[in-house]
Amino acid sequence: MTHAELPVTGYLSRLSARPGETITAYVSLANAGPGDGGRYRARLERMICADPHPDGPGRRIEDLSALFDQEFTGARQPIHLGSHIVVPAGPRRDARAACTWTALVWPGRADRIQTVLHEAGEYVTVTLSVGPEGAMAELNGPGGGARVATGQKLAPRRWHRVWLSADPATGEIVVGQIALEQGGHARTPDTAATVARGIRPGLRLPGGGGAVTIAASGGSHPHAHFDGRIEDPAILSGWTDGFADPCATLADFADALLAGWDFARGIGGVAIVDAGPSGCHGVAVNLPARAMAGIRWTGRETCWRHAPADYAAIHFHSDDLEDCGWEPGFAFTIPAGLRSGCYLLHLTCAGGEDWLPFYVLPARDGPRAPIAFLAATFTYIAYANHARGNVDDAYRARVAAWGAYPHNPQDYPIYGVSTYNRHPDGSGVSLSSRLRPILTMRPGFLTFNDPRGSGTRHFIADSHLLAWLEEKGHAYDIVTDEDLDDEGLGLLQPYAAVLTGSHPEYHTERMLDALLAYTRGGGRLAYLGGNGFYWRIARDPARPHAIEIRRAEGGVRAWAAEPGEYFHQLDGQLGGMWRRNRRPPQQLAGVGFSGQGLFEGTYFRRLPASHDPAYAWLFEGIPEQIIGDYGLSGGGAAGFEFDRADRDLGTPDNAVILARSENPPDSAEAVLEELLSHLSTVTGETRAALVRAEIVYFTTPAGGEVFSVGSITFCGSLWRNGFEGPVSRLLDNVVRRFARGDNSGGDGKF
Repeated sequence: MTHAELPVTGYLSRLSARPGETITAYVSLANAGPGDGGRYRARLERMICADPHPDGPGRRIEDLSALFDQEFTGARQPIHLGSHIVVPAGPRRDARAACTWTALVWPGRADRIQTVLHEAGEYVTVTLSVGPEGAMAELNGPGGGARVATGQKLAPRRWHRVWLSADPATGEIVVGQIALEQGGHARTPDTAATVARGIRPGLRLPGGGGAVTIAASGGSHPHAHFDGRIEDPAILSGWTDGFADPCATLADFADALLAGWDFARGIGGVAIVDAGPSGCHGVAVNLPARAMAGIRWTGRETCWRHAPADYAAIHFHSDDLEDCGWEPGFAFTIPAGLRSGCYLLHLTCAGGEDWLPFYVLPARDGPRAPIAFLAATFTYIAYANHARGNVDDAYRARVAAWGAYPHNPQDYPIYGVSTYNRHPDGSGVSLSSRLRPILTMRPGFLTFNDPRGSGTRHFIADSHLLAWLEEKGHAYDIVTDEDLDDEGLGLLQPYAAVLTGSHPEYHTERMLDALLAYTRGGGRLAYLGGNGFYWRIARDPARPHAIEIRRAEGGVRAWAAEPGEYFHQLDGQLGGMWRRNRRPPQQLAGVGFSGQGLFEGTYFRRLPASHDPAYAWLFEGIPEQIIGDYGLSGGGAAGFEFDRADRDLGTPDNAVILARSENPPDSAEAVLEELLSHLSTVTGETRAALVRAEIVYFTTPAGGEVFSVGSITFCGSLWRNGFEGPVSRLLDNVVRRFARGDNSGGDGKF
């Protein structure tokens, strides 16, 4: 399948670095040729604001080409989508002896030919596939080929055994399939086997030593990728036209096993272990989903670490993409003395342009600003290339009118999708990587055609805060999620205050530990978003570019993990909401997710606590009682996703609710985890009452402070005819106090 590609695009080896460190850029030119010589230009820019709204602060990008401006020669670099396993050398055996290729398969779809096992020999290739004609055998060599199919389509999302046997002595070929009972409770088939036979005089088989590919047909560019699960793929000596026990394990085949790949071993990694006598080990490409329930899963154990044999399946997808694997284009070393901030490598060629964003941290030995902005890069990666299906004529007209970023992931599936999308077989996307072009992380990208605002989210929406910090003269550094996960509390300790962006949703345990230790140790945290600290994710130090999310039971989910598949493959820990891991967001930030609607906003109204003299510093210069009935994000400071306080979920007893949203949009509803049934909620309040955002403040015993706004759209209301108005003034009061390290405020109750 041919996919559209950007004229010029790329990705970086990392999303953050310090002065003196080097970032590598990987660049592809879709139409590089004799006319332009494959030339492109790269120059440095600093991003201050990425919102293209003509009535907002505008895109503010500072030209730093004096520091870096070079031309390079490039080429088109292909992307090979699809996960599979490569075994460099298959088992050696007598090419004149009968042989069988077999596997347990759970096809996610049946609308096209998909390879299960492919072996390349010196004179012949053997392929076992499934598709519209059922299980199919193909043998191809110089003397011609043979093709045999059962003619009976396999039922999607059900386990089957499929096999191919061939005997050079007789020229006979047989291919078969049999549907199996689900759940592993019994070792009996659901139906009789379906078998087809063929004859190929002069039949030759591989003698081994050639590459074996699992879940795709091999070669330099594997194709015919499998969408679904495979378990126990094996190459056996001898001929069979059926199996007495179709659920037989690799151990049951011990006497005939030439090679058998046991996916229950090494589940956390990409190494694939051959349980056979020849040690024909392989490697998984493009990070397929492991720790998947196989044919033998009974539900007695739900953690793969406790019963790995129950999780001996791998789910492959034809659109998986871990790493584009491009050749390096150029290297950029962060200049000494370059201030911390958000930067861009601006790529241009004869056909177009693109931007590669990254963050510069302060030098390890300083100096440092008093404030750190924590860029939510794990959230950006989780949403990377979210294809929403909302690109219509009106959206395109707004993009054109505003000169916004012109490319949308919906039009460019070649760059992979987000964890909010589904694979072609309908399964959820659980893994995402930054080693690919991320179109949603580009200045000027519009997520929605927002009738009351800009329609920006994540990387772009967070630039509202960066532009505000610049305008108000607050000295700040930038650190990222990845840095925090790598370095822990030590990354935050030098700062008087840490600010989040609009939607810090995805966190590892190490990150939450660091943030909690920071505030309990006297640090000051301003949580300036909504639906934050929500999903637990996993990382593997061996593949730091990738994150994993298992959308376990509970929560607002784009898809739901299958039963028994709630534990991450990358770290073996239980996934899902942090609330279900007994770490609700209220424990850290005082508020947590409670309501959600369309991308539209309302306002906050001050509560009596806001007039207490103990909190007068927060509202200095703010006579208004209504806060944020305007804004670039949905038209109001309280919108889209709403967070509320809840003492039972960990909001500290001394927390005060200073303001609460009113008049939620008609589209807003209480989120699933707040509901017990269609009649009752976890708090006993009505569903409508749970749709509220609350601005909360509290102190910690060691002198730390936390200020939380409980709304995704809050930072969009920092702008009003310039950065003025009660939202801007409120945050300015907080940040100035937090940056000074002054914690003389009082405590209160709610």
